[in-house]
Amino acid sequence: MSLSTLCQRCGLCCDGNLFSTVPLRRAEVEPMERLGLAVIKRPDGTSPGFKQHCTALEGRCCTVYAERPEACRGYRCMLLTALAEGEVSLEGALRVVDEAHAHIQAVEALLPPARAGSPRAVLQRAMQEDQPENGGPLPPRTQEVWNQAENHLDRHFRGRHRRG
Repeated sequence: MSLSTLCQRCGLCCDGNLFSTVPLRRAEVEPMERLGLAVIKRPDGTSPGFKQHCTALEGRCCTVYAERPEACRGYRCMLLTALAEGEVSLEGALRVVDEAHAHIQAVEALLPPARAGSPRAVLQRAMQEDQPENGGPLPPRTQEVWNQAENHLDRHFRGRHRRG
């Protein structure tokens, strides 16, 4: 029960703030298209996938959970693993999720309004804004808040640590 509670309160693995794409097996392309996912078919024949923010995400919940692709079924963030192994309580894990969403909202508050064609995911949008061709680099305060958000996600969800 607590594992699904955590996932339903989180949604970060689907909203584009942890990952920008999800790989698909070739056999999953047609079923995922039928479910309404925006599948990327690469002309060079490399592995298909779909972009994040997942079109099946409503709020923080997956609307195709029972039929989700293999990559989604197999994914376990570091926080979910820690909860499953009893290293963190459900209450503690939910606090970490709430902190992650607060970090992301803090970044969003510092970004200019989204332009047409901008990614829905706040941290992807910040990365795009940071590019010289989009007016970057980000102002120092925005960069600092963005780095704090990325560090939090790395530490608690992705399982890696950044320097600097």
